Amino acid sequence: MYEYAGAVHIHSVYSDGTGKIEDIAKAAHDSDLDFILMTDHNTLKPIADGYEKWLNNVMVIIGYEVNDMANKNHYLTFGINEVIGSYQELPNGELGCKLSANEYVKQIKDKGGIGFLAHPDEERSHLPEHPPYPWIEETDDFTGIEVWNHMSEWIEGMDEGNKLDRFLHPLKSIIAPNPKTLKRWDDAAMNRHVTGIGGVDAHALKQNVLGFFEVEIFAYKVLFKSIRTHVLIDEPIVKNSNDSFCKDKTKILDALRKGKCFIANYYNGDARGFRFYAEFKGITCNMGDTISANGEKVMLRALVPKECDIKLIHNGKPAHESKGMNAAWDIKEPGIYRVECWQAGRGWIFSNHIRIK
Repeated sequence: MYEYAGAVHIHSVYSDGTGKIEDIAKAAHDSDLDFILMTDHNTLKPIADGYEKWLNNVMVIIGYEVNDMANKNHYLTFGINEVIGSYQELPNGELGCKLSANEYVKQIKDKGGIGFLAHPDEERSHLPEHPPYPWIEETDDFTGIEVWNHMSEWIEGMDEGNKLDRFLHPLKSIIAPNPKTLKRWDDAAMNRHVTGIGGVDAHALKQNVLGFFEVEIFAYKVLFKSIRTHVLIDEPIVKNSNDSFCKDKTKILDALRKGKCFIANYYNGDARGFRFYAEFKGITCNMGDTISANGEKVMLRALVPKECDIKLIHNGKPAHESKGMNAAWDIKEPGIYRVECWQAGRGWIFSNHIRIK
């Protein structure tokens, strides 16, 4: 398996971010990322302008983030070359899709695209100038869920007492995915495959200080040191080859579609080399796979780059916990299994599920 690390959910000057895509790619390269997934709001203009390609040694994949007329039900969309639906300006100057969330999610799926519910469990009420953007509509056509969103966790947990500390230490303040989102993910995955991804939701917003100068809040390079999504694919991508770009883009998106990926917070350590897999009758199965064991024993294994607390989650509930750089479990009970790795009470790595029937 070939492993590539990327940052997902990034905004540029094409919507409400402040960075040019070429500069964002340079920041990604400086942060040792292999790919970035751009998600400007309700637009694919960066594709028309030629930005979906290798830039500064980083694969730039262009998607978009769609929302409804209530500016809720945000959906990270990839793998299609059109913006679904028609749009109307909202009171805050942003755009809203006239389709319902159920309708645009289904149309994206029907056209071969993939999509992820973005920051689905936001619920803050203490910052009226920054309202929540939760997912509130019922649908079963989504590919997956943005399980961990840096900016969502940062702002959801901010109050008057910790505001300064969170501004000064934007990485330190990120602890773990929202338990409600983890439950949403596990509950949905009980019925079918649902991929979990992590996103940074980067904007690099600029704040005026004392009326004299602007300070960039959470530069792209800062957020690229936090939540990453790693994909595992069978064949290598050809670096800096725009001739094979479309083929390699498909490899990345297929890995996300199938759940051949895991989430890591790099503030807690480099996650390259993490593996969660199953062994059954001489066959190795990976995240996103389904095993028909029919009550026979399956060996689950986790390999971690450094010592940590390794937790096995079965059907959304903790099943086993150990400390070390590897763990193995003999499993006979059917269900969905995933692994969480923690460092000193802080979430580090979250795998996708392996399903055992």
